[in-house]
Amino acid sequence: MAKIINPFIVTGKIAPEYFCDRVSESARLVKSVTNGNNLVVISPRRMGKTGLIQFCYDKPEIGKEYYTFFIDILHTSSLREFTYLLGREIYETLLPRSRKMATLFIQTIKSISGKFGFDPISNLPTFNVELGDIERPEYTLDEIFQYLSHADKPCIVAIDEFQQIAKYPEKNIEALLRTHIQRSENSHFIFAGSERHMMQEMFASAARPFYHSADMLELKAIPAEIYIPFIVGHFERRNRSIAAVDVEKVYALFQGHTYYIQKTFNESFADTPEGDECTLETIRAAIDNMIASNDTIFREILSNVPEKQKELLYAIAKEGEAERITSADFIKRHSLTSASSVQSAAKKLLEKDLITEINKVFSVTDRLFAMWINKLYGKNPDF
Repeated sequence: MAKIINPFIVTGKIAPEYFCDRVSESARLVKSVTNGNNLVVISPRRMGKTGLIQFCYDKPEIGKEYYTFFIDILHTSSLREFTYLLGREIYETLLPRSRKMATLFIQTIKSISGKFGFDPISNLPTFNVELGDIERPEYTLDEIFQYLSHADKPCIVAIDEFQQIAKYPEKNIEALLRTHIQRSENSHFIFAGSERHMMQEMFASAARPFYHSADMLELKAIPAEIYIPFIVGHFERRNRSIAAVDVEKVYALFQGHTYYIQKTFNESFADTPEGDECTLETIRAAIDNMIASNDTIFREILSNVPEKQKELLYAIAKEGEAERITSADFIKRHSLTSASSVQSAAKKLLEKDLITEINKVFSVTDRLFAMWINKLYGKNPDF
């Protein structure tokens, strides 16, 4: 008997039949990069940026015509790490696709070519370069861009969590990358980021090197009228049922956040036997499990937040969406110190991406984190 595939994918590549909507966004992305433009994609973390990019990479108008690369630089803290990741991704992506281009890579990247290993079975060089082998990252990065400019196909390079480069200790990294990218006639770039205020500052401020250098695409929640039938339909196609009204409750609870909705129904589907109905109790258990499994991570985050910032974070979590946070009413309602301390705390929390501000409305960036905070202080999710 064939194993039933859980249709609510939360990791790895998503097949088209399990990919919900994003029709206009994928069309926009494909059109932008195939017409010679660079693109900025902004959305909260785990709202589906990576899935969207990989989905578009698999489309024939990109997959057959371009070399495609994807790096996530969230964990990087220097130009050296950035250069290492980019070099490794390019080499390991090209090796199975074009031996000629993989060989050319080694010949072009002279600053580290002597560090490559060799696999006697496949008769191919291997990328066993260590981070410490990149002694002059600026020089190696220049070689990588030279290589991209001589590739036998145009290239698309997606850099996830791009705002991280603004936190590197080296000076003028934005200007350095902008210069390389500007000269790259054979390559187009997708700059994806989750820290909205930083990404907007980088690409919308006239004082920054990347000002007006790319099209902008803000990835928002998939509309409820599309997402709810998608979920109900996948249950029904596998001989299970679920009430649309219960799916709507989950959608509202997570404000359309793709990852947490997918994760909730991934677990709920797994706990619903064939022929049965997925009940509200099953869904609640899945959400409780998610909150519990993130307990250690969330406690670690809080341990690095100073008290004044915590007080504001808790107040915003309690309200869900907080307006006029420096007003006397808000300060009194949440026993905060003063408008100036709130202003200072908000600035720090925004920098840490713990809160998000859209049109002067503040919310905790991670919806599950907000639910965990409220549960910690005796307020259960309104579900």
